[in-house]
Amino acid sequence: MNITFLGTSAGLPTKERNTQTIILSLAPTQNSFWLFDAGEACQHQILHTNIKLGKIDQIFITHLHGDHIFGLPGLLTSRSFQGGEGKPLTVYGPTGIKAYIETTLLISGSHLNYPLEIIEIHDGEELIIEQIKVTVRKLHHGIDSFGYRIQFPDTQGNLISDKLIAAGIMPGPIYQQFKLQEHVEIDGVTYESKDYRMPDKPGKVIAIFGDTMPCPSEVTLAEQADVIVHESTYLEGDLDLSHKYYHSHIDDVAQLANICGVKRVLINHVSNRYDLNDIAQLTEVIKAKYPELNFVIVNDFDSFEI
Repeated sequence: MNITFLGTSAGLPTKERNTQTIILSLAPTQNSFWLFDAGEACQHQILHTNIKLGKIDQIFITHLHGDHIFGLPGLLTSRSFQGGEGKPLTVYGPTGIKAYIETTLLISGSHLNYPLEIIEIHDGEELIIEQIKVTVRKLHHGIDSFGYRIQFPDTQGNLISDKLIAAGIMPGPIYQQFKLQEHVEIDGVTYESKDYRMPDKPGKVIAIFGDTMPCPSEVTLAEQADVIVHESTYLEGDLDLSHKYYHSHIDDVAQLANICGVKRVLINHVSNRYDLNDIAQLTEVIKAKYPELNFVIVNDFDSFEI
């Protein structure tokens, strides 16, 4: 799996950055993509990748500020002509996302040639999508803003063939039963399959945050996550100023990652006042201040394997 960033700027696009759009590729688990937010011109950004609109089957909107949704109507309509015909699509988002989509499609006279389901989310919900658990928590922003904790199912441990052979169970079709069944009976003897398998490998956990200042629900989303994607509109300067506008400062992100034992932090939604040279310089400052923080301030089109 990998995460690709198609837009990383806060509020306004710049010459170097588009507004918020994130793609999560589920390959090889599934041949599909999940989209998180849809900033203006996100479909143009997609054209520079190998991502196909028709393979996007889940869209998650964190909140309804324009830099997170102004690209959504165009993407939905273009999907009809780019491999999406007949393929269902579900959009999740705060209250109001249904009215926004239906109104823009109606007024523009747009027609989709695939089934579209729009689900308005609420704090504390747990969604199960193809065995993937998505926990929804409300954050602290000027309007309702949400974060999503994505927990993939555990992977079954490998069979311990030496142990099976030692028990007199030779390789063959019977091994498939040990993979698929809790109990296996051979010649009247019942074997516990778990006794002949390595421990299950925990599924990956990814947390993707909407805009927010620090709040308790962030801890729930980020706890022991393999990766978090978090805004840091303010990479330096006054901590209180960032909170005045309901955004996060780099100090907030570092503290959250430390408290929650996060393995990797991908920082996006950086203020448009920072250019690439500023980012390079500030990265070194942040590394010196927080040497334990495993982070990247991401750029448009950066992609990270999970």
